[in-house]
Amino acid sequence: VLGALTLNYFGLISFTLPQAAAIGIIGGADGPTAIYLSGKLAPELLGAIAVAAYSYMALVPLIQPPIMKALTSETERKIRMVQLRTVSKREKILFPVVLLMLVALLLPDAAPLLGMFCFGNLMRESGVVER
Repeated sequence: VLGALTLNYFGLISFTLPQAAAIGIIGGADGPTAIYLSGKLAPELLGAIAVAAYSYMALVPLIQPPIMKALTSETERKIRMVQLRTVSKREKILFPVVLLMLVALLLPDAAPLLGMFCFGNLMRESGVVER
């Protein structure tokens, strides 16, 4: 957002605040979220944002490892995380249901997007699909 607004300030490229927000979400969210948000905020930039978001997602496996190696020590990278407690099957099934109800109440515009996420989790946890 700040980069797009800075370009606007210096008169290099003119972006409105909704356009700047749609551009800024590319680095902060996944591809479908960036596309959904740009469709709401700046539909005229939807094509460019879709290409940029999916290109960014495709390049993450190439970009992330050198950055992680530069910012962490070898001993930090070898740390194995342990699960604090086992999560029951009931909790795993209730989580997407409760999450979707809360999102539908608090952020109804985001309900379709998160609904698909919740539906996928519910399908996996209920045993309908293997993966």
